[in-house]
Amino acid sequence: MGSTRLTKVLMDRGSSLNILYASTLDKMGSPRNNLRNSKAPFYGIMPRKEAMPLGRIRRNFTFDQPDNLCKEPLTFEVVDFPGVYHALLGRPCFAKFMAIPNYTYLKLKMASQKGVITVEGSFKQAYYCEQDYVAQAAALITPTLPMALTTM
Repeated sequence: MGSTRLTKVLMDRGSSLNILYASTLDKMGSPRNNLRNSKAPFYGIMPRKEAMPLGRIRRNFTFDQPDNLCKEPLTFEVVDFPGVYHALLGRPCFAKFMAIPNYTYLKLKMASQKGVITVEGSFKQAYYCEQDYVAQAAALITPTLPMALTTM
C-alpha cells in the first residue's frame, strides 16, 4: 500500500469493509488528519462490541509479482484497536481487483495486463496470526460469573 509492503493481511470474503489498523497507518507515516469522516459503526470485528472507525482513507493498493502488477485505489475504514494483522481485505477489494480467493490453499488470483497474478499466503504465518488473535480475543472478553449463592 503506497510504498509500504504489508505482510500480514487477512482475506475475508464475508466482510463488507476493507479495514486498516491505526498502528499500520502510523507505521506508514500517514498523518491521521488525512482521514475523512466515517459514516457509522460496524460489528463483528471486536467480540460483542461495536467498532467506531477513526475515519476513512483512500490509498493505492498494489498486488505485484516480478514484472507484473495490478494497482487500484481502495477505501479503508481506519480503526484504533489492537489487531494481529496490518489490514483486512473484504469484498470491496475482491470486487475492485476482480480477485478470486482460495482459502484452502491460501491463494488469491487476479487478472492483470500481463497475465494472472497469484498471491500466496503462508500456512505457518496464518497459524501464528490465529494463535495471536485467539489470545487477544480471550484477553478482551472478561467472563461474567453468576453471583455466588449465599447460605442462610
